[in-house]
Amino acid sequence: MTVRPGGEDKQRSATNDAHVARLQAPPLALYVHMPWCVRKCPYCDFNSHAAPTQIPQRTYVDALLSDLDLDRARVSNQSVSSIFFGGGTPSLFEPEEIGRLLEGVRARLPVSADVEVTLEANPGTIEHGRFAGYRQAGINRVSLGAQSFNEAHLQALGRIHAVHDIARAVDELTRADIENFNLDLMYGLPEQSIEQAIADLESALALAPTHLSHYQLTLEPGTVFYHRPPILPDDDVTWDMQQRCQELLASHGYAQYEVSAYAKPSRRCRHNLNYWSFGDYVGIGAGAHGKITDIARQEIFRTARVRQPREYMSRPSEQRLQDLHVVREEDLAFEFMLNALRLIDGFGERDFEARTGVPFRTIRATIDLAHRRGLLEASSPDRQKPTQLGQRFLNELQALFLPKERAPSTAGNA
Repeated sequence: MTVRPGGEDKQRSATNDAHVARLQAPPLALYVHMPWCVRKCPYCDFNSHAAPTQIPQRTYVDALLSDLDLDRARVSNQSVSSIFFGGGTPSLFEPEEIGRLLEGVRARLPVSADVEVTLEANPGTIEHGRFAGYRQAGINRVSLGAQSFNEAHLQALGRIHAVHDIARAVDELTRADIENFNLDLMYGLPEQSIEQAIADLESALALAPTHLSHYQLTLEPGTVFYHRPPILPDDDVTWDMQQRCQELLASHGYAQYEVSAYAKPSRRCRHNLNYWSFGDYVGIGAGAHGKITDIARQEIFRTARVRQPREYMSRPSEQRLQDLHVVREEDLAFEFMLNALRLIDGFGERDFEARTGVPFRTIRATIDLAHRRGLLEASSPDRQKPTQLGQRFLNELQALFLPKERAPSTAGNA
């Protein structure tokens, strides 16, 4: 475990500037990683593992609660505003174990009365009545991994569900009185046409989700698709897919608020917004990451736990923490922008200072460079947002904020 402590009550001062930025306590979320899937999809680079014949659910939930016992001393007294069960496939767990974990969370941390509690689910793992059990356990939002409404594309993606399973899962949600749900949908699939991408989206819209995550398939290192690439549509075709689908989403009342996120009014994902706004989150479970702000020491630190489920469960809680380090001050601007620039509305300058403790003036030259390149614009006197060009070339925009030793050689050129 790597630990880099800082000085007590450290204050960052701005040389020759009366204004001193100080960290303020951001909202707090909880991420719970459930690492098992029925099988690993060929495009997936998440920390997921093929499930054993019998998942050790009780042992794993006990380990999650011991993680929380260790981490609760690191967080301040702010209430948890969102809880997210991600994976893997969390819907492989019984509702009773999900409920036991949520009871344990409430016994250890203050939880907002209106907390958003999301469970990721695979349409192919939902048994009749199971969503009712999740609802009773405390789940009030579900994210369904539909990915496509084309049987051939589902097979190419290695998904275990069929098209009819998606509608059946949505019907189960309705019966369980969980009306707040997201559909994950991909485009740019192997040999997919623009017409097929639009047909997928139309099928998704017919199910009336409150939220849609619509994102392009990418070939990530370490995946089967990366080593044996399928034939994908070219960049011009995928750009047309994106543009046509965005128009369709807007016409149905889904407002884009992030690169790949679209929501009905008041249905933005609170948990993901906290990530993108550089909020704090406790991460528990195999391979889970966390970010915590220490107000007293004026530092931000990150945590990461052991990735392999068997090793994770066999270790005592303090030995599961594989990494604990303070984020370097010179990295804070980039880490903030890596998240905030995904938001269509961008970020406020005071928000940048409150979440990083870094004076905005220190990145003014980079902001001006991004303006000159047409990647960023001021939406108000104290707010910045990506332009349409900046949204399309987001990686290039984010890279401008890398520390000098990590920045591309062209980043500093006007």
